[in-house]
Amino acid sequence: MFKNFREKYIGDKQFYKNVLFMVIPMILQNLVTNFVSLIDNIMVGQVGTEQMNGVSIVNQYIFVFNITVFGAVAGPSIFGAQFFGKGDHEGQKYTFRYRLIAVSLIIAIGAVIFGFFSEPLINLFISKDDAPERIAETLKYGKEYMLYMLIGLIPFGIGQAYSSVVRECGETRIPMIGSMAAVVFNVFLDYALIFGKFGFPEMGVKGAAIATVAAKFIEALVVIVWTHANPKKNKFIVGIFRRFTIPRELVWKMLIKGLPLLCNEFLWAAGMSIIAQCYSVRGLDVVAARNISSTMTNLFGAIYIQLGCCIGIIVGAKLGANKLKEARSTDDKLLFFSVAVTVVAAIIVIPFADIFPRLYNTTDEIRSLAAYMIIIQAIAMPLWAYTNACYFTLRSGGKTGITFLFDFGYTFLLMIPLAFILSYFTDMDIRPLWAVVTLSEIVKVIIGYFMVKSDLWINNIVDTAENQ
Repeated sequence: MFKNFREKYIGDKQFYKNVLFMVIPMILQNLVTNFVSLIDNIMVGQVGTEQMNGVSIVNQYIFVFNITVFGAVAGPSIFGAQFFGKGDHEGQKYTFRYRLIAVSLIIAIGAVIFGFFSEPLINLFISKDDAPERIAETLKYGKEYMLYMLIGLIPFGIGQAYSSVVRECGETRIPMIGSMAAVVFNVFLDYALIFGKFGFPEMGVKGAAIATVAAKFIEALVVIVWTHANPKKNKFIVGIFRRFTIPRELVWKMLIKGLPLLCNEFLWAAGMSIIAQCYSVRGLDVVAARNISSTMTNLFGAIYIQLGCCIGIIVGAKLGANKLKEARSTDDKLLFFSVAVTVVAAIIVIPFADIFPRLYNTTDEIRSLAAYMIIIQAIAMPLWAYTNACYFTLRSGGKTGITFLFDFGYTFLLMIPLAFILSYFTDMDIRPLWAVVTLSEIVKVIIGYFMVKSDLWINNIVDTAENQ
């Protein structure tokens, strides 16, 4: 029995060497990006609770934008990964052009929404039961932060279009280097501009926003400059802007596969924000505690998120090369590896539950609630790792309609109604409420297991794609 388990779920040394070679830079890049958010959060949290709440609320909307961008590049990335596995650089070129157009449209839409509706959007997360002074200050700091963060939409969107195609080619180090350069710059500017150090003015929340936006430009520029400076490694980039055309047939195929992913990512992220808004009706203390706990768990969440991305790239390339049985075997091993590594990460997180909230200049009640939330999220992390791996497995074979139902359906049919009913129509304490909603992920685990086991995702979608 153990032998069968080992053969199905455990790879050899070369297998893990190849996986780690690809995924470690991706994890480090995401860790660095989340570390920037963590430093940002702690420094703003040192200024005061209202400042932290204002930034936290705005970041809920920036999160929706970021995830929507990921969704926009996800559809063409399925084709790009399989084109790369097939050795078709022209096909990759077309998918890259599509990505640039898609993210540009999302940047424009995001800028209009955030620019004209910042106040009503922020007010959605503020309970009228809180003190008027706290409400006014939270709104003020949130609007200040939003104004500057609008500029950061541009480098993030364009940067993701480049990073996604570079990763498809197996080059995960350059995006990591870009992120590391950004984090060093961001931490320095955060400290200098928030607290007025090294001759810089003391700007508080505005300083945090300026530092974050500057870091996003640096991160994007590193990847963009390297891509254009290395045409031999990035053959898709040669002549990319000479004729900005995409075959109509391929555009149609990418739209069919990509729109469900784009809608899914947007609606999933919006759903997470709706759930956060449900929690917020319990007061600004809950907003603050949730912000602290999510900052901590998001840092370690980079591990299972990037392992999922790795599944999409590796399995997608094998499907594109028509190695269908090998794709199935590889997916089993990667899925098990993702969950096992995340269990270790969750165990590491738990001891920090009581320590991390002490870094914030806030009340003991908020620190205690944040510690509890961190523990519950740590318990849920292996569940999230499994469902994330299932999502990328289904996506690697182009089953975007099913991934839409898998993610969107679960979020809107179970999680949101559960959070809404418990928050608005019961007197349940926030602690058990948080646990019930968070751990409902087990339902999605069961659904994901049967979807992956069915093998409906094992498809080569580029053999018939038009790339002439």
